[in-house]
Amino acid sequence: MIKEFLHILRDSRSMVLLFGLPVAQILIFGYVVRNEIRNVNIAILDHSKDVVTREITQKIFSSGYFHLKRELNHPDQIKKAFQRGEVREVIVFEPGFGEKLENEGTAQVQLIADASDPNAASLVVNYTSGIINNYVKDMVAGNSIMLNLTPDVRFYFNENLQSVFMFVPGTIALILMLVSAIMTSISIAREKETGTMEALLVSPLKPLQIILGKVTPYIFLSVINALVIIALGYIVFGLPVRGSFLLLLLVNILFILLALSLGILISTISNTQQVAMFISMFALMLPTLLLSGFIFPIDNMPQVLQWLSNIMPARWFLIIIKNIMIKGTGFLYIWKETLILAGMTVLFIALSVKNFHYRLE
Repeated sequence: MIKEFLHILRDSRSMVLLFGLPVAQILIFGYVVRNEIRNVNIAILDHSKDVVTREITQKIFSSGYFHLKRELNHPDQIKKAFQRGEVREVIVFEPGFGEKLENEGTAQVQLIADASDPNAASLVVNYTSGIINNYVKDMVAGNSIMLNLTPDVRFYFNENLQSVFMFVPGTIALILMLVSAIMTSISIAREKETGTMEALLVSPLKPLQIILGKVTPYIFLSVINALVIIALGYIVFGLPVRGSFLLLLLVNILFILLALSLGILISTISNTQQVAMFISMFALMLPTLLLSGFIFPIDNMPQVLQWLSNIMPARWFLIIIKNIMIKGTGFLYIWKETLILAGMTVLFIALSVKNFHYRLE
């Protein structure tokens, strides 16, 4: 363990990869990442339930952009629906909506969006407002009456639509996965490439002890990386941590262990550092970027890719840290995702230790 710490600190390339890359990525991704949204799950809270609200609702769903996930009965259900991640938007019609619109020429409709992903929230609200405005224009053209129907828009969790609420959690997942997995795989591959692995093999250490000695420094360094990113998000961009910081730290450690186990698994099939680097970048970087929901919403993907995203650890990690950091939820709202990550971690550790032991023999 001491040897590994000293080797990392003396290797300038490792230090740049460990600490230079995270800072560069969080700043780059923070200002350039944009996305689109389709197939949005929304909920309806219709206090009126008249012909007009049903027509507007039907027009919204027939557009192909939205799917009805739930029909709510009380305003108290709105925040819980967002915290569970069931819907991205809730449309609220006031009582007597159709009658007011016909008699007074105006009525109140409220659009409430989950702005933990600010770009998606803005697009969802704009699409919904456009559909409602088109409905009003059709009514005016058909009846020659003056109508004024301007939706009242509210954003939950991120009222100012700051993009930092999207890119900081995604960058945490990306950096922890790449740094932990790549550095571990390269470290063990380097031992085999330089022949120093033989010195470890003739020692009284068992394979599990060798693995622990190799990965323990990266656990500490990866935790520091996560803390640096969270601190940058808070100090530079004003991203709060609304939930339990201890729970957030524990989840990060769990994800780091998962990434390290993947790195060990990659190292068992790699004889050189270059091969380990290539496999890590190809097998981990692209899936983390494309299939985790970090940049591209999973709802936009073909069904096959949506199924494939379920085996991507970063997808579940992103759901967890967004809930803790942005929505301020506790363990009761993320226990399923946490259990999935824990199961993946146990599986990869078992495979890594078994494969590593096999390779040593």
